[in-house]
Amino acid sequence: MCGLTGFLWHPGAEGGSDASRTVQAMADAIAHRGPDSHGVWTAATAGIAFGHRRLAIVDLSEAGHQPMAAPSGRYVLCYNGEIYNHLDLRAELEGAGKAPDWRGHSDTETLNAGFDAWGIEATLSRAVGMFAIAVWDRQERKLTLARDRMGEMPLYVGWQGTGRDAVLLFGSELSALQAHPAFRADIDRGSIVQLMRHSYVGERMSIFAGIGRLAPGEMAEVSLDAPEIKRWPYWSGAEVSVAPRSMADLGDADATEKLEELLLDATGRQMMSDVPLGAFLSGGIDSSTIVGLMQHLAATPVHTFSIGFHEERYNEAKFAAEVAQHQGTHHTELYVGDTELRDVIPKLPTIFDEPFADSSQIPTYLVAELARRHVTVALSGDGGDELFCGYDRYRQGAGLMQGIGKVPAPVRSLAAAAIRAVPTGVYDTLIEPIRATAQGKEPNGQRLRRLADYARSRDVEDLHRKLVSRWRFPEEAVLGTSEPASILAEHLPAAGALGAAERMMQLDMLAYMPDDILAKVDRATMAVSLESRAPLLDHRVVEFAWGLPQHFKLRDGQSKWLLRQVLYRHVPRELIERPKMGFEVPIGLWMRGALKDWAADLLDPTRLRNDGYFDPKVIATKWDQHLSGRFNWGLQLWNVLMFQAWLEAQKA
Repeated sequence: MCGLTGFLWHPGAEGGSDASRTVQAMADAIAHRGPDSHGVWTAATAGIAFGHRRLAIVDLSEAGHQPMAAPSGRYVLCYNGEIYNHLDLRAELEGAGKAPDWRGHSDTETLNAGFDAWGIEATLSRAVGMFAIAVWDRQERKLTLARDRMGEMPLYVGWQGTGRDAVLLFGSELSALQAHPAFRADIDRGSIVQLMRHSYVGERMSIFAGIGRLAPGEMAEVSLDAPEIKRWPYWSGAEVSVAPRSMADLGDADATEKLEELLLDATGRQMMSDVPLGAFLSGGIDSSTIVGLMQHLAATPVHTFSIGFHEERYNEAKFAAEVAQHQGTHHTELYVGDTELRDVIPKLPTIFDEPFADSSQIPTYLVAELARRHVTVALSGDGGDELFCGYDRYRQGAGLMQGIGKVPAPVRSLAAAAIRAVPTGVYDTLIEPIRATAQGKEPNGQRLRRLADYARSRDVEDLHRKLVSRWRFPEEAVLGTSEPASILAEHLPAAGALGAAERMMQLDMLAYMPDDILAKVDRATMAVSLESRAPLLDHRVVEFAWGLPQHFKLRDGQSKWLLRQVLYRHVPRELIERPKMGFEVPIGLWMRGALKDWAADLLDPTRLRNDGYFDPKVIATKWDQHLSGRFNWGLQLWNVLMFQAWLEAQKA
């Protein structure tokens, strides 16, 4: 991974004055993404400037330096990511007699040669990898931007200013755009509502008005003659997920063999590196599968890394250690205590660049920091849940939809109202055993009220939105705005013949995965100059997974059925068969303990009133209830805290 940035302006306008110095400052703002080298390129007469920060992974020589001109001189490329099949593309170019005299073995040079031979979109359609690119076409005086199919690499873009003083800014992180003098830091209140609901600002939005991002699998073009950003998909996950099931005739043995073959190829390609490489290992199905495949392919022990917690309910490190021991990896683990927690909390606003509140950001950053002490690249198991029906909400939600469909809506509403009418403390008293084993999870009364709300769902889309919402009615907490339309509401993609579980998987792949999971991993790893790769997100694996009937993913109540069959070829099932835990942290407990004073300061009603973004009364009620122990609003309050901490950092 690296970092890219740049801007487009009208030549002679104020926004382009001293373009080289300005774009250098923009690139320096994301130096953590690429500490090994930097470069700038400007064409003042055309009004374009590129800045790049390089984390050297493949071809460590100057032959991989960016920005890089194509052999023809027509294109100039600024690029972030990895093209895992770039040697195959080179062979194709050479076979067609279209290869240049190669200067090195970087994938950047391969992309540029492809642009010359096939054009930009045709080259990206051939590419297997993760990437965000900015390409200037000197011939047509046009800027092309593109993002990889699954959204592993971020790319922000937007116009600032008006008329001939308008400047188009783009970059890997918002901090790069903020370094341009034309940037206006106007907070989009609608984005805060989205943050409150989902713990992230998603889709094409950002926390700042006028600045958005490219969607996964999307390309865009813009020029000074045609300043409106033209966008289109060169690959669509929505279309892939509803296409006819091309693998419907496969038997169990053939499906297992095919998936292992694909994953071995994807993992082997992603082990391409000229620097030390390792893997994140939680001990769960996804990461254990990747580590097993890596160790199968490697000639020496793979470096693996895990994070543990002293709270037993949240600790997977012991399972990771068992898998590592069986595989014979070189394993390193770190247990998170109050010291590590206090050290990382102040860094979060800077690490994540805009408000981000998935609390697993803490262990994700800590495991990245741990890994970076030993390696420069780490493979992960990201994508397994969304592609192979891993989250409990898929199985439970499908079962709930089947059950509530048999009960008339008025009856469900009356039952839900009756449950909500009973004070939560009554349930906590009557069902003490559940509460006693919860270890910081929701008390019984809160949980029952939530389940009652689920039972009133109109359809699977309504249920899914509730399942992935932190604040069910976020407009009540955010002042002066309403919730923007989203892919989970007004912009729902076609469902085709998808069943309830598949529909939720599809929606998570299109929204939650790129905007939460992949954004979290990108920012956490890049903050420590570590490259993360996800073999399960190879688009060939994605297309294969969606080509399978659902019984290969969920069978007899067991999730990830087919992925497990591949895993069992490398790791004994007794090391894996246990309830899913997820990469959770006991944030609710911490907010009553080590983080209590920090949280109380940020949630102070006077402070909230002066800042003017949240209703102090709504937040105070949630905070008081949380401290009482009658409710666990840890995750909901974490969304507020992450915005407030980010806002404080912006003022500094």
